[in-house]
Amino acid sequence: MCWSAEADLVAGVGITAVGVACVVRARRAGRTRDLPLAALPLLLGAHQLIEAAVWAGDGGTGPATLAWAVIALPLLPLWVPVGVALAAPPRARPRLLVPLITGVATAAVLSYVLATREVRADIRGHTVGYVVGLPHAELLIAAYLLATVGSLLLSRDRALIGLGALVAVGAAVCAVLWRTEFVSTWCAVAAACSVVLWRWTGDRDASTGAAGLVRS
Repeated sequence: MCWSAEADLVAGVGITAVGVACVVRARRAGRTRDLPLAALPLLLGAHQLIEAAVWAGDGGTGPATLAWAVIALPLLPLWVPVGVALAAPPRARPRLLVPLITGVATAAVLSYVLATREVRADIRGHTVGYVVGLPHAELLIAAYLLATVGSLLLSRDRALIGLGALVAVGAAVCAVLWRTEFVSTWCAVAAACSVVLWRWTGDRDASTGAAGLVRS
């Protein structure tokens, strides 16, 4: 994230707390299919806390750098489309196959890259740049965004579409302002945007309650 270890620490604690609340809401409502997506702020908050450790270690190639890369690269493009597909209504699932398959393939390639290449974090003023040496980087980034942003935009859920739009705008801004630090800054933006899921889990609770009243 931009600015400092302290900024990552504060953001990480706050977003993680939102993630815990989202998971509690989903569990209380008995919506087990919502849990992976409800836990996304929890994952992204932890991700920011890990980057605070990267800052504290002045970058480099240590365990914190690798842990950050594992979440950012292979895990997110798999986690998001799987979570969206599970939570989506049945009528939306066929259209989610493309981002889901893209996410699986992208995660497989990025896992191989991390297993065979060293990841290094460079502190660059108020940003962190991660150097991996991705093959066909532009293609991989396009596939990554299709899996993550695309699945949200195709979800047929108003809150998730709004989240996808926010994250897409954030990706464009980060690409323009921080090209070489795109992954770090975009993940920070995505983490901040993920607090939208607090409202999403609340809306899902409300719809479950309404359905219960109708049935009763």
